[in-house]
Amino acid sequence: MIRKALFGALGAAVLMLTPLAAQAEMTPEAQVAAMQRGVNIIGYDPLWKDASKARFKPELMQTIKDGGFDTVRINLHAFDHMDAQNRLSSYYFSTLDTMVQAATAADLHVILDLHNFMECADDVTACRPKVMAFWTQMAEHYKSAPDTVMFEILNEPYGAVNDVWNDMIVENLNIIRKTNPDRNVVIGPVSWNNFNHLDTLKLPAADRHLIVTFHYYDPFPFTHQGASWTPQFKDVSGIRWTPEEGAAQLNADFDKVQAWSQKANRPIFMGEFGAYDKAPMESRIAWTNAVARAAEARGWAWGYWQFDSNFIVYDIPKGEWFAPIHDALIPKK
Repeated sequence: MIRKALFGALGAAVLMLTPLAAQAEMTPEAQVAAMQRGVNIIGYDPLWKDASKARFKPELMQTIKDGGFDTVRINLHAFDHMDAQNRLSSYYFSTLDTMVQAATAADLHVILDLHNFMECADDVTACRPKVMAFWTQMAEHYKSAPDTVMFEILNEPYGAVNDVWNDMIVENLNIIRKTNPDRNVVIGPVSWNNFNHLDTLKLPAADRHLIVTFHYYDPFPFTHQGASWTPQFKDVSGIRWTPEEGAAQLNADFDKVQAWSQKANRPIFMGEFGAYDKAPMESRIAWTNAVARAAEARGWAWGYWQFDSNFIVYDIPKGEWFAPIHDALIPKK
């Protein structure tokens, strides 16, 4: 394929990307239709600091494709890899280039997602120049990447970011558009990409290369029971979910998103959803299947949280899919 040939051998530090000949502009609607089923990957993998300790290997991109997925959302904790002048290290770029190359060779769509949302909520004043510096470098570095590569300005804005998020969207789109005028960019609403806040988004009307995202973990007491990072639910267990009791609310929530999408004329990518592995397995399977199928029925792409670690869909040490969740996401034909 042309896209596979595009990504040749990596340079010592930086992958040099060559533009596709007569590359056609991909509309966000076409991109969402092609993205279909995705999974979040490698945000917390040791590979970012020490390649010898990597859990995720590049060849797993083909495993993801063969497993029925079409998209990877690469979660980037980039601030840890910036110097005092907010410059990203050559090791960081070479590591990311290896993964983008492998994903592209596997014919996967790639979302480069800036995932430093907690740092931004803690200190939005310090965060804003870092975000702008990140996209200045990333936009230049990937300006000739194929159109299967997308940018996501910031994961789950919340806290102090809520008040300035629309300004941050504009300032970073202005940076990206200097070198990537037609690349599709993923943007979500405030309060952790909560669908109830879609109406607060103020997107540049003239920019028709935007994909709107939201994250779905409702009902939260079910999806996050037993999770140590949620104090109110870390000691909770045994909460169940059934289609009979929960499908009506799920469909009402998704109908609200669909109504906004149609009114705003913006396509939808559900960038995260999942039920933590402390929830009853039968309910996790039912919920995961119901959420994925409800998204697909409305023509949205989706990205499961996450590949390994908690919310697991693939067991890296065993080298095999975690069948209950994988089969709920990708039903056997």
